[in-house]
Parts: sequence; C-alpha cells; structure tokens
Amino acid sequence: MSKKDKRLILILLVVVILMAVIPFLALRGAEFGGSDDAGSVMVEEISGESYEPWFTPVLEQLIGGELPGEIESLVFCLQTGIGVGIIAFIAGRMYERKKLGKEDKEL
Repeated sequence: MSKKDKRLILILLVVVILMAVIPFLALRGAEFGGSDDAGSVMVEEISGESYEPWFTPVLEQLIGGELPGEIESLVFCLQTGIGVGIIAFIAGRMYERKKLGKEDKEL
C-alpha cells in the first residue's frame, strides 16, 4: 500500500468517525417522537379531551398492555427488512428475466 492510499484511508476513517459523533453532539437534549405521537397530539388539540380511540392494537390486547419502545422498534425493523427483501427479490427476478430474454434473442 502506498503512502497516498494510507492517507486516503485515514482521512475516510476520520470522516466516518465524525459522521457518527457529530449527530450525538448536535442533538443533545433533543426529543424524538413518532408520527403516531404527533397525530394523537393534533387530534387532542382539535377535539379536546373527548377523543377515544376506535380500537386498541392487537399486540397490546394479547400482552395486556403497551409494548415497550424497544419491541416496537424491533417489529418496525422486521417489517422494513421483510419489505426490502421482497422488493429486492422482485427486482432481481425482473433483472434476470430481462437478462435471459436478451440471451434468447441472441441465439
């Protein structure tokens, strides 16, 4: 490895570390809420205290209470992973089908 490559790797490592550290420093004390929280706050502002939800989530009925935030995040990530897997599978099938179609035309 040349000196130029080592320097480039060092610079890239510093950039990656800064990208990981700067958000923690910049967002100190920030509060993060989901869209569900924002929606329920708006509904309460509009309709007052008279708002009652139509139903409770199925998982909350099964366990008899609210899901912990970590479990909600896990379920959301699993849903995202499954969705991305399905989209990637379909895109891969379409790519291969197109690739095989070109090979058939060449013969």
